[in-house]
Amino acid sequence: MIRSMTAYGRAKQQLGGKDITVEIKSVNNRYFDCSVKLPRLYGFLEERTRSYIKERGISRGKLDVFITIDVIDTQGTEVTLDQTYTRSYLEALYRLRDTFSLKDDISVMRVAANRDIFAVTRAEEDTEGDWQDLRTVLDEALQSFLSMREAEGARLADDLRQKKAALEKHLPEIEALSEEDTRTYAQRLEERLQKILCDHALDIDRGRILTECAVFADKVAVDEETVRLRSHFRAFDEMLTSDEPIGRKLDFLIQEMNRETNTIGSKASNIEIARIVIEMKNEIEKIREQVQNIE
Repeated sequence: MIRSMTAYGRAKQQLGGKDITVEIKSVNNRYFDCSVKLPRLYGFLEERTRSYIKERGISRGKLDVFITIDVIDTQGTEVTLDQTYTRSYLEALYRLRDTFSLKDDISVMRVAANRDIFAVTRAEEDTEGDWQDLRTVLDEALQSFLSMREAEGARLADDLRQKKAALEKHLPEIEALSEEDTRTYAQRLEERLQKILCDHALDIDRGRILTECAVFADKVAVDEETVRLRSHFRAFDEMLTSDEPIGRKLDFLIQEMNRETNTIGSKASNIEIARIVIEMKNEIEKIREQVQNIE
């Protein structure tokens, strides 16, 4: 099942005397890029959280993970003032006030809104217990997040199949028009030669006509391109049923489809084939845009 790179997941629980909330959101990205934001007291869990998310099979996308942990049971917890940081912070506020002649509304409560001025310590740290509590909530958020990715991926797959089917239906039309071009070329060539040679009382060399027609047919033949396109379409269908991340593979396959379609367009001497090629290139571009959303 293919998965979209855009999704959102959220979970909240009270565990181990803590109120834990995890929010995960992601957008398209060529690689895996995960940003984890935690309270300073729990910063030691950042890398572990990032690694755990990647282990869950998320390989692409720009992920933002927001984690809030509010301690409900404050037993053994002490809040102290980080005096060095607070002094520097206040000096910066005073400079801001004096430099721009701002109203002085610096107060205890306004300064206290910056939580970084406080240092929170605990008598005993149970880092493994903290991780187990966080992982429980993280798992719930990830489940919601991945479910949304899969649901959106299923919608993308349906849309891609429809667009691919629209492309595929053009191939018999192109092949028929190409064959017709070759037949009508032979007729036109013979008529032109007949007119020219009759004026000079000369006979038509039918062998030469056949040779010219063969050269023309070779130039405008699109059977190699249509065969390769059908092969690409089969590979496309197979990828859409894969359980592995296929975004990059699909992106490459779309480039190959576009290359074959361009070759057909360059060979076309028929206005109708040129029109169909334009339609196909437009449809391929729509597919390419959708593929950018796939993990």
